Parts: sequence; structure tokens; C-alpha cells
Amino acid sequence: MQIYLPIADLPVNIFVIFAMGVVVGFISGMFGIGGGFLMTPLLIFLGIQPAVAVASVTGHIAASSCSGALSYWRRHAVDLSLAAMLLVGGFLGTAAGVTLFTKLRSLGQLDLTIGISYVVLLTVIGVLMLMESVRAILRSRRGGPQQLRRPGSHAWFHGLPFKVRFKRSRIYVSAIPVWAIGFLIGFIGSVLGIGGGFILVPMLIYLLRVPTATVIGTSMVVTLVTMASALVMHAVTNHLVDAVLALILMVGGTIGAQFGARAGYNIRADRLRLLLGLLVLAVGLRFAYDLAVKPDDLYSVRPYEDTLL
Repeated sequence: MQIYLPIADLPVNIFVIFAMGVVVGFISGMFGIGGGFLMTPLLIFLGIQPAVAVASVTGHIAASSCSGALSYWRRHAVDLSLAAMLLVGGFLGTAAGVTLFTKLRSLGQLDLTIGISYVVLLTVIGVLMLMESVRAILRSRRGGPQQLRRPGSHAWFHGLPFKVRFKRSRIYVSAIPVWAIGFLIGFIGSVLGIGGGFILVPMLIYLLRVPTATVIGTSMVVTLVTMASALVMHAVTNHLVDAVLALILMVGGTIGAQFGARAGYNIRADRLRLLLGLLVLAVGLRFAYDLAVKPDDLYSVRPYEDTLL
């Protein structure tokens, strides 16, 4: 069954888009992370322009994060003061990201930038996750203990000024790294259509020492607000949000996430990370292949007036 996407200017099979939403939702529910880093590349592979894919997926991520944020809010597992501090940097990062997005689109370099960024980001993260998960599996087979840092250990940025105490997370840290992390998440999310949860959660745990009990709920609140603001900015500034596409993905993702969460309970955490690392690396390599092979059209024609804008 074909359906026309008005903003993407492309007829697609509604069942294919729905199935993509279910599959990515299943993966998101299984691994406990947002699926933007998978959904955006899949839409691009399907033929949708990268700019439209990035802008439309922000709505999908915001809607997916909303239900999770509400669930953790009811469990009192959200550090609102930490989330607010992260959002200070997140709003600035989102605005900077949308500005760069618009500038690159006007220069005709947006598609290439998105492709290269995905190759670098996904390949690096995929390799790091594979290395960490393999080491964890080998340690468990040898019966060795988990190699974790001592709770009292500190990094260099813990000595920075403007320290703030976050009672819910039981940490006392400078606001500067918190703002920097929020800026990075908002910037990456608005440019690449990534919710940033798979980056934000490890940074909060391993850099700021936020307890796992509150880090996921706090991450979902930050993702919800930054992606909702990115959605509005993209819609107002670039007019690239395809509501039909986003709606189909949201319905499929909601259904798939329920089954993925149940499946994740039956798989060990280290093996889950290994599977996720392989998946992330595979998507990154696919992007690299598409950038390396010879394109179908070696030349493109643009009106002379467009080069003057």
C-alpha cells in the first residue's frame, strides 16, 4: 500500500515504514536506548532525503521519550535539578545545531556532513562497545570481578568552580561539565536526529557518577525536551518535518518497544551490549560503503540563482 509523504516528496509503502518503526522500537525497548541513531540511517537508505529524515525523526524520539519519562517520574527516579541544568546547555546546543543544519543545507553540504558524521560516530561507538562487552564476557567466564572505578575517585573537571549539589543523584559537581554535556547532546541531536540517550547515559554514569537508578529517567526528560525543541525549530526554520512519516514511525515504535522490553529481560547485559555494538558498527560501515561507492549521478545541475543565495 503506497502512501505519499508530502514533505519528503516521495511515495513509500506504509507497511515498510510501519515495520521499520516496529523493528527500531523493538531494539530500543530491548537495549533501553533511543532509536534515532538507527531510524535516521534506515530512512536515508530508503531514499528519504537526510534533511527530512533528521527533522522528522526528532518528533519520533520526543514521543517515544515522553512515555518513558512519565513512567520514571511516577517512580520518583528523575533528578529534576540535574535535568534542568543539562537543559540549560541543551537548549543552547539545539539552537546551535539547527543553525548549523540550516547553514550546511544552504551550502549544499548537509547530506555529506550527515553521512560522514554518522560513519565516524557509529563506528567509534560500535568499536568501543564491542571492546567493552568482549572484555566483560571474558571476565565473567574467568570468574573475575567487574572492573569499576572506586566511588570516591574523581576526574580533573571535579575541581572546576560553580559547584552545585544535586540531592536526588547525591553528587556535588561543577555546573560547567553538566552544561557542556547538555550542549553536546542538544547539538548532536538537532544535527543528526539522534536522541543522544546512548551517549548521555554513559557520560552521566561514568563521568558525573550519577546513580543508575536516576540516570535513565533524567536522560529521558532531557531527550524529550531537547528533541521537542529541535522539532519545533526544524519545523519553523527549515519546514522539513514530515508529520505523516513521524506519525507512522511513532505508532510502530510504540508497539515494538513493548515487545523489545520483554525480550531484553531474558538476555544477559554483557551480551546485549555485544549485540548492540555489532548493530551500531554495521550501520556505520553501511554508511561508509554508501559514501565510498560511485554515485548513480556523477553530476548535478542547480539553477544559477541558487548559487547566489
